[in-house]
Amino acid sequence: MSNPSRSPSDIFNNEDSNTTANPHFDAVLAARLSRRNVLLGSASAAATTVLGSAALTGCATAGGAGNGANTLSAPLRSMGFAAVGKSLADKVVVPAGYNVQVIYALGDPLRATTPAFKNDGTDTDWESRAGDHHDGMEYFGLDAQGKPALNATTRALLAINHEATTDEKLSSFFIHANGGASTLPRPAAEVDKELAIHGLSVVEVSAQNGQWSFNAGSAFNRRVTTMTDVLIHGPARGSEHLVTKFSADATRARGTLNNCGTGKTPWGTFVSGEENWYGYFFRDAKDDERRGKKNKQVIALDRYGRKAGAASRHGWESAGSDDRFVRWNNGALGASASADYRNEMNTFGYVVEMDAYDSRQAVRKRTGLGRFAHESVSFAKPVAGQPVVAYMGDDARNEYMYKFVSAAKWDAADANPANRLATGDKYLDKGTLYVASFKDNGTGEWIELSMNNPIIAANPDFEFKSDADVAIFTRLAADAVSATKMDRPEWGGINPRNGEFYMTLTNNSNRTVDGDAGLDAANPRYYSDMKGSKESKGNVHGHIIRVAQANPADTSFKWDIYVFGAESDADKSRINLSNLTDANDLSSPDGLVFSEATGLCWIQTDDGAYTDKSNCMMLAAIPGQVGDGGKKTLAYKRADGSEKRVDTFVGKAPTEDTLKRFLVGPKDCEITGLCETPDGKAMFINIQHPGETTKMADIGDASKYTSQWPANAGYGAGKRPRSATIVITKADGGVIGS
Repeated sequence: MSNPSRSPSDIFNNEDSNTTANPHFDAVLAARLSRRNVLLGSASAAATTVLGSAALTGCATAGGAGNGANTLSAPLRSMGFAAVGKSLADKVVVPAGYNVQVIYALGDPLRATTPAFKNDGTDTDWESRAGDHHDGMEYFGLDAQGKPALNATTRALLAINHEATTDEKLSSFFIHANGGASTLPRPAAEVDKELAIHGLSVVEVSAQNGQWSFNAGSAFNRRVTTMTDVLIHGPARGSEHLVTKFSADATRARGTLNNCGTGKTPWGTFVSGEENWYGYFFRDAKDDERRGKKNKQVIALDRYGRKAGAASRHGWESAGSDDRFVRWNNGALGASASADYRNEMNTFGYVVEMDAYDSRQAVRKRTGLGRFAHESVSFAKPVAGQPVVAYMGDDARNEYMYKFVSAAKWDAADANPANRLATGDKYLDKGTLYVASFKDNGTGEWIELSMNNPIIAANPDFEFKSDADVAIFTRLAADAVSATKMDRPEWGGINPRNGEFYMTLTNNSNRTVDGDAGLDAANPRYYSDMKGSKESKGNVHGHIIRVAQANPADTSFKWDIYVFGAESDADKSRINLSNLTDANDLSSPDGLVFSEATGLCWIQTDDGAYTDKSNCMMLAAIPGQVGDGGKKTLAYKRADGSEKRVDTFVGKAPTEDTLKRFLVGPKDCEITGLCETPDGKAMFINIQHPGETTKMADIGDASKYTSQWPANAGYGAGKRPRSATIVITKADGGVIGS
């Protein structure tokens, strides 16, 4: 996740490389089909490692190890807590009657032999410690014997993303003794630490007498970093565009990077989206010339935000001649792709799948789900005999929403398979990827992205030769069919009450009234917002859109906007269209998770526009359904004095009974990631990058840190702020939100 107005690494986290002037799909389909025969000629329009030792396969107890998604057990019809107020305090604020524990933070040891974390920048052994920037997270239950158990409530594994790290310039300064190097070349020892703090964690947690903790000596504990061997699966496996010096046959790669949102498959595995990976790579100013300006890869590199000569985020490529550093230079430097890392960036940007219970099985990159800035993956409730359906978003300004429909039909026996990743092969390696086109009448269409689509097969702007090309260069395929540009699609979730899909559209500072990023029905707001003396324009506060389908595999849908982010005192005719109040106003919705236990929708923010009034927050909602509101028309005056009118569809305005603030985090943080015990009595949440606006020059003076959390909450050594996982429980032992 990312925030356009706060992060010191803004340039890498808020890409807008979509320069297409996409009209709506309807406007171009007929024209493109009319020239299909000319473009296609006589062609048919239709064409088609061992990582550890801990493992538990099959033999699940208490209902199996499958997802259990959308099995609403005890829906709440009302919320029993009073809304918390806005807060600028350096602490976690929750309603009265709730308890907060910190249980797992940056640097915590995952092995009994790993030294305790000193938190002074001298710590080593980062491959055996918690990574940084805790993000998306999923819960995998264990029974008393340590076997997978769907209904386990006091012992489990947490699979956690470690998205990025806090940096002002190059260096991840909180993990280096003196803040690290702010100039190139970077020292190898610093880079090695930073390579290790990205990726994934699996940690065992348990509760005794209502108190949770993580087990530092558990055999299940695991780290996956930027250096871990992974497998490439799906249509892009073996592609010439994935050939590297590391894997000449394009079947393997190393590591996962910028893991953001998550998902849990119906067969009980963990999936994680690779988001802002592009800024970690470097290619010199002459690389376009070496490749040729019209080279297919040059076009793709530009479209994915990696222009020749642009600096990388951390300068990892400068740390020496060892392969672990050289791989971050994706210039065409050798005689062929197998002699260098020109294609290394193409091995990132996918959904990765991991069996949290089995460290012997390599992580898989599921290329069939497309390559873009992935956030979460939301699986519709599986139905026997029907395809498995997954929804996704591309988190960048003016990017798209996607859906994957498996070729294989769901078999209920696969909810508890003997080999969970082999089951993932079955459902995720073959299928059809779609991109969303939103129409101005409250309907929409999922457009197929494959060589079966004649617009893609005959695209004059970028040559697609195979479905492997579509999987690798997905953004270009979506451009070709004129998908709808959205305001940064981030997290999604499935409402267990009715199966509707929700997606946060966090904000878009590049949204304009007209032009390539002009307003449309699904992205209807343009306005000015003041934060002190600083003005922001566009869709500053974001919104949440929702989609209804009779069958998740259908290509048609209905949509409306569930809620518009806004400050409570903003103009209700143009900005605060959802009539938010001081108890439920919000800005930049990012994380979004539906509770399987209660049906509540939990909305988390990553905000920079409203943080003069409150730190980032989490709200609870009882949402309605698509169509429960009505149409609104917004009018905008153009520079020439003419008027542009935009019709949109707005859900029933929430009240303080159906949407209210539940939590506010410490200074500079983002609230992100959420999972819970199956009974809904313990909720795990991640607090990401507290104190991120601290100046690197102030690393030696703790009094100048903008946050000292969680040390100031009594957790751990030192005062440097740390991303961390918290657990929330009710003092009376009841269900969260009740």
